[in-house]
Amino acid sequence: MILPIYLYGTSVLRKKAEDITPDYPGLTGLVESMYETLKRSEGIGLAAPQVGLPVRLLVLDLDPLADIYPQYAGLRKTMINARIEETDGPSVSREEGCLSLPGIHEPVSRKEKIKVTYCDGNFVQHTEWFDGYMARVIQHEYDHLEGQLFIDHLSPIRKQLIKSKLNAILKGKVSCDYKVKGVK
Repeated sequence: MILPIYLYGTSVLRKKAEDITPDYPGLTGLVESMYETLKRSEGIGLAAPQVGLPVRLLVLDLDPLADIYPQYAGLRKTMINARIEETDGPSVSREEGCLSLPGIHEPVSRKEKIKVTYCDGNFVQHTEWFDGYMARVIQHEYDHLEGQLFIDHLSPIRKQLIKSKLNAILKGKVSCDYKVKGVK
């Protein structure tokens, strides 16, 4: 089932997400719906708060980037109760966008390498190091679990420059090719 993407200004995007257990109601269906929603919206990462649920669940599908990054061909990853344990390497600035902030793309500085502890879709715990673009995508989605958005990493001047775009989203003046839910 395709779920609506919650847009900037909805309170769930600013809530710190809570851990879930294997008996979370409808978990398997939710994960599949999140992957369907991600594919329909042409995204590569989606966190549960973006579909209105303040829980620590995110899904990644980097296969659409396989032309640029062949190592990501077929890569889909479910992360439950993820925690970034450690960061390493230099910070690298790169443009980011977000399904919850349509039409906004800004450079964000993030660490090159991260160590993450998480459970997969079967609640098997993993601790892994990720680097490069994968580390960036995880950090972006992880921010959603912490009640943050990529725009929170911007300088005050950059935030001022995108203020009219943010206000347009708040007023519902946004065009998306995917199902959305805005501020009421």
